[in-house]
Amino acid sequence: MKLVVDTNVLFSFFKKESKARKIISNFEISELVTPSFCIDELNEHKELICAKSKLNDSEFEEVLDDLLIFVKVFSLSEYKEFLSKAKTVSPDPDDIDLFALALKLDCPLWAQEKAFKNQSVVKVFSTADLVSFLA
Repeated sequence: MKLVVDTNVLFSFFKKESKARKIISNFEISELVTPSFCIDELNEHKELICAKSKLNDSEFEEVLDDLLIFVKVFSLSEYKEFLSKAKTVSPDPDDIDLFALALKLDCPLWAQEKAFKNQSVVKVFSTADLVSFLA
């Protein structure tokens, strides 16, 4: 299964015991992908992530490197032709890129945002949905 992964799910990867981390690193999901802006957001919130996860700078970098082993990053140029359709689908203007990438790849989103499920164009899985699906 191919899934577009939301930034908040990626944030959870930095917590050693999170369900998201276990799913990302232990299950054989065929392909996890994310827009490059999600990785930029992780770096922008590095201090907060380190504080909540009790990581130092070098540990943050190691965990980010580990994450990038499991998640393929797409640049805007690879899905920009789907942005206009994504604007009509995404419940939040800040998340248009996630929907554009999902539309391009014709695959579901993995996100914790309940509002994402208030549209019928892109299938959305929460972490709990994936735990049930993969069990």
